[in-house]
Amino acid sequence: MDLTGFTEEQLTVREAVAQVCSQFPSSYWQECDQEERDPKDFHAALAKDGWLGIALPEELGGSGLGISEATMMMQTITQSGAGMAGAQAIHANVYATQPLAKFGTKEQVDKVIPNIINGTWRTCFGVTEPNTGLDTLRLKTTATKNSDNTYLVSGQKIWITCAQVASVMILLARTTPLEETQKPTKGLSMFAISLDRSNPGLELKKIKKMGGRAVDANEVFFDNYEIPADTLVGKENDGFKVILHGMNAERCLLAGEALGLGYAALEKASLYAKERQVFGRPIGKNQAIAHPLADAYMRLEAAKLATYHAARMYDASKTDSSVSLQAVGTACNSAKYLAAEAAYTACERAVMTHGGMGYAVEYDVERWLRECFVPRIAPVSREMILNFISEKVLHLPRSY
Repeated sequence: MDLTGFTEEQLTVREAVAQVCSQFPSSYWQECDQEERDPKDFHAALAKDGWLGIALPEELGGSGLGISEATMMMQTITQSGAGMAGAQAIHANVYATQPLAKFGTKEQVDKVIPNIINGTWRTCFGVTEPNTGLDTLRLKTTATKNSDNTYLVSGQKIWITCAQVASVMILLARTTPLEETQKPTKGLSMFAISLDRSNPGLELKKIKKMGGRAVDANEVFFDNYEIPADTLVGKENDGFKVILHGMNAERCLLAGEALGLGYAALEKASLYAKERQVFGRPIGKNQAIAHPLADAYMRLEAAKLATYHAARMYDASKTDSSVSLQAVGTACNSAKYLAAEAAYTACERAVMTHGGMGYAVEYDVERWLRECFVPRIAPVSREMILNFISEKVLHLPRSY
């Protein structure tokens, strides 16, 4: 480990991924954003070098590294100028495969994982619903046993990233009515299903959105959509436990993505502040410019410590039983919160440092500001993280 606090593996990942990202300049991402064009070339380049399997076992074709290294990869992607669009193009391929790799049957894993790693298939994560939001235990999409061989899925999902280009969805659906379960955490099941767009029981509607326009977000409607019974991952009605395995990983990845976004914006703003001359002097000489940027840097540095601490805890929990799930959840939620807020501060100040030019597409900072709301909102809001820390760490009364 060097003085940066990163391991040799993490530094190697950063250097190698940065080389891939260097093939895709800001103009590429500006065009993808403006044209709402999927960055398939970028996805293919990362797949070609095996990066989509960074946190998957070597026996499945992955690199056998941890979420710590995957977090470094995601930070490097956003920091390259790709922003959240670059990260979201591969985001689900990294974390949504974690519960599948752990709980899937050999047949499921052998069929799905290699195709995701080599870039043949892309995946999406189907959990969020319009009428339940973060109240996951009350989701309404059902998977009803039709026979010994099939389930029928009915319901609606929303904000499903990459559904337009995905071949596989990791789906959470209710297999037992909530009122018939002994505990709210029971009755949900996880599936790894194919998305057959020719099937009338499946409909995808793209959502127009503020940021990350290169990567599609969707409403997904199921109407008696038939899926094979062997797409069930883990045991029936144990899906919430299964899917939790990917949720903390996702928080680490999003924290890394937020960090990269913030550092990219800060670097751009600092360069502009050194070059922009007003009243015969660079604007960076003014403390009204310099101090907010210095403050943003320290916020990012603090959040970085929290982020990689959380990622290390997540990785350690796989082999060390003394690392509790609650401790991991606390660290991962805290990191995601701190990194998202630090990124917002850096992106907002980068735009203001640029003044009127901060509003111009060519300077990138307006794109990054639009995108930095993603880690503040998803996959869990700031307020719900504060609720979690209040209740689980400070032992205050539950507020919801």
